Amino acid sequence: MKKVIVLGCGYVGVRTARLFAQDGWQVIGVTRSAASAERLASETFRVLARDITDAPRLSETKELNGAEAVISAVSSGHGGEEEYRQIYLNGLRNAIACLAPKRVLFVSSTSVYGQDDGSWVTEESPAEPGTGTSRVLREAEEVALAYGGIAARLAGIYGPGRSVMLRRYFQRTAFIEGDGGRHLNQIHADDAASALFCLIANELPAGIYNVCDDQPLTQLACYQWLAAHLGQPLPPRGPTDPQRKRGLTNKRVSNAKLRSLGWSLVYPSFQEAVLRDAALLAGARADDTGDARP
Repeated sequence: MKKVIVLGCGYVGVRTARLFAQDGWQVIGVTRSAASAERLASETFRVLARDITDAPRLSETKELNGAEAVISAVSSGHGGEEEYRQIYLNGLRNAIACLAPKRVLFVSSTSVYGQDDGSWVTEESPAEPGTGTSRVLREAEEVALAYGGIAARLAGIYGPGRSVMLRRYFQRTAFIEGDGGRHLNQIHADDAASALFCLIANELPAGIYNVCDDQPLTQLACYQWLAAHLGQPLPPRGPTDPQRKRGLTNKRVSNAKLRSLGWSLVYPSFQEAVLRDAALLAGARADDTGDARP
C-alpha cells in the first residue's frame, strides 16, 4: 500500500487526504496542534500532531518514513513574513530532510505572479512577487523543485464556510475597488484537492502547475453577477487597498497545463459553484474568518 503524508490537514489538506484514503492509500495527516488532531479523530486516516518546524521531533516519528509522497499543504494563518519562512520554507526543508519521501508536492499560491496588467499568465510566465510573504513561497517552491518535486500554485480558495467575497457581500462590508477591473482567480476547495490528488496519484511530471478554475472574473463582474442572481444591491465603490498581504496584482491565471494532463473540475467557474453547491451560500451567511489566496 502506498503511503502519503499530508502536512497541514486544513481546509484543502483534509479534503486531499480523504481522496487518497478513498483510493486505498495509507494516509497520515499531520497537524500542528493536538487540538487540531483531536478534531480530525473521526477521519478514516490517522492524524498526528507534529510541529514541522521542529526537525528533531519530526525525525523521531518513524511512521512518517517510507512515504511515496509528502504533500505540504500547511498554513500560517494570518502570520507575516517570518512566520511564513518558518512554516512554509523551513518546514518543507525539514520534511524533505527528515522524511526523505520519493516525491514532494508544495502547495503554493498564484500570488507569486506579480503581474498587474490583466494579462494571462502560465507556468512559463515570470513569477516575481512584490511582497515578502509571496517571495518566501517562491523560495519554498525552489526547494521542492530542486528535490524533483512539484509546486502547485493555488488560486483563491473558496467553498462551504469559506468565501471572503460571499461573506463580505452578505455582511454588507464588500465594496468594489476602484473601477472593479482587477481580475480574481479562484478555485473551489474540492477542485483544489482533486488537483493535488491528480498530481501525485497520476504521477504527473515534476514542475510547476497552476490550480485555478476556467474563468477569471473581474471584481466588478463577479459582484454584478451576484447582485443579479440574488436580487440584491451592488456593493458601493471604494478605494483600492494598497496594503493587501499578498500584494495588489491583476492577472488572469491559466490552468491549461494541468487541464491538458487529464485534470477536470467539478466547478469550472465561481458562478457554477454558487448555482450548484448548495452549502456555499448557506456557509457564506455565517461569520467566516477564512482568508483566500489572490
